[in-house]
Amino acid sequence: MNSDPVLWLKDVTRRFGSGDTALDILRGVDLALRPGEIVALVGPSGAGKSTLLHIAGLLEAPTSGQVLIDGKDCAGLGDSGRTKLRRDSIGFVYQFHHLLPEFSARENVMIPQMVAGLSAAEAGERADQLLKMVGLERRGTHRPARLSGGEQQRVAIVRAIANVPQVLLADEPTGNLDPQTASDVFAQLTRIVRATGLAALIATHNLELAHAMDRTLEIRDGRVAELKR
Repeated sequence: MNSDPVLWLKDVTRRFGSGDTALDILRGVDLALRPGEIVALVGPSGAGKSTLLHIAGLLEAPTSGQVLIDGKDCAGLGDSGRTKLRRDSIGFVYQFHHLLPEFSARENVMIPQMVAGLSAAEAGERADQLLKMVGLERRGTHRPARLSGGEQQRVAIVRAIANVPQVLLADEPTGNLDPQTASDVFAQLTRIVRATGLAALIATHNLELAHAMDRTLEIRDGRVAELKR
């Protein structure tokens, strides 16, 4: 495994408000994520998991500290630079799949590629390959309403990696699924990470899934620590 972190958070803080009413959600978080590894992020509700993912994904700016992606400090980037880096280097998967209901599964996977500049033919070919990777090659023409919850989430996962990102950030990606479907979706996600060499940070309340990942980080009282196995 490459020893250089592809995502690196250095002494990151996030404060909401000011003065006596200030709320410190993150207090000096250090986190390094390397290519090919799957890392779980656990912690009680309200501990700051989503805030940490938003900062790592350049959706939210830290109050202080550094966010580096592939060695590049993102602090000085403007809106267009952050948008481009998110589009090219970061994939997102959420608890709710957020597929576009009026488009087919195949089209949902094509759209981010076409936004990035690929032709419809190129995007369609890659969408077919990705859907086949998760066993949905025969469901590509179906709109989300005709797919099961697990199928929808698998489409969301391959959509997130369609532009070949370096980092995959997932916020409770199996939280809306029954235990067996959650296990199946996680197995597919793991296979994709191993096959592509991207780095994945997955926030979850499912400790069984967390223990199946390479490392488990716990966020508590605004700080992150690795849990011993």
